[in-house]
This record gives sequence, structure tokens and C-alpha cells, in this order.
Amino acid sequence: MRRLIADKTHSISLKLNGKPVHAEAEPRMLLSDFIRHVLGAKGTHVGCEHGVCGACTVRMDDGLARSCLTLAVQADGAEIETVEHLAPAPGSLSVLQNSFRRHHALQCGFCTAGILMSLDTLLHDHPEAGETEIRDALAGHLCRCTGYEPIVTAAMEAAKILQKERLNA
Repeated sequence: MRRLIADKTHSISLKLNGKPVHAEAEPRMLLSDFIRHVLGAKGTHVGCEHGVCGACTVRMDDGLARSCLTLAVQADGAEIETVEHLAPAPGSLSVLQNSFRRHHALQCGFCTAGILMSLDTLLHDHPEAGETEIRDALAGHLCRCTGYEPIVTAAMEAAKILQKERLNA
């Protein structure tokens, strides 16, 4: 019987949350598994494994990627940011994370990491984003607990805070 997965591994070098990392991965290893099981960043969740739920969303080279649809070898040389990167310092939360906390925008929390990554990217790229843009950014995410209203409210509050911070800077 022929083996479907090659025994050979590939050396992968990338930046994870600003730190250079080097590790080995099998040719068909998913980026989500590489991030979680090889590199130890457990904040990235895997839900559907089909790119539908958005829980595995990470930032890859300043764009968003579904890490359950991306092979680890495709990330060689890339800059990857996960939800662990959002907090400005250990023990603190970002503006968006604080807004989520204030508005109870998470319940079970499974979808939250991917949602935060998408919304953080939106608010970074488009600080003037309003409700329509926020809802559009959430279109690729499935949340079974919140009904999305607290998420939208939290994101709108974070957008206003970030706009004020940029004006005062």
C-alpha cells in the first residue's frame, strides 16, 4: 500500500507575532496545526476545517488567511499574527478586546479569536469603519452564541476610541 503523506519534512522559517521561528512540518500540514501544535500558539481555533466558520483566521503578511485552508509550507517566509499578538503587553488587552469585554461580545469564545483578527485588521486598515463595514467583516464568521449584536456594538465602540486616539496622537 502506498503512503499518502511523504516522510520528508520541510524546514519553515517565519515570523510569528513578531518573533522569528524555525520548525519542521510535513508537506500537507495545515498552518492551523503548525501554529497550534508545533509553535504552541493555542489562541487560533479550528472549527469547521473547511474555511467556513472563520475561527482559524490569522493575519498573514498584512492580509487575512484561513489557517485551516493554508498549508504550513505556504507560510514559509511570511509574517503571521495570531490573536495572541493583539494585546499590547502581557496582562493587558487591546482597545478592541476591552470593548468585547465591556459589551459581553463573547460567550463560549470559540469564534472570538478569528473575529478579533478580522475586526482588528478592518479597524487598522479603515479606522473610519462604520456598522456596514463591520458587519461585512463579520460575514465570514459563524458565532452560535452572541447573535452578533454585542460584537457589532463592541467593534463600533472600539472604532470610535481608535479614531479619537489617532486624532490625539
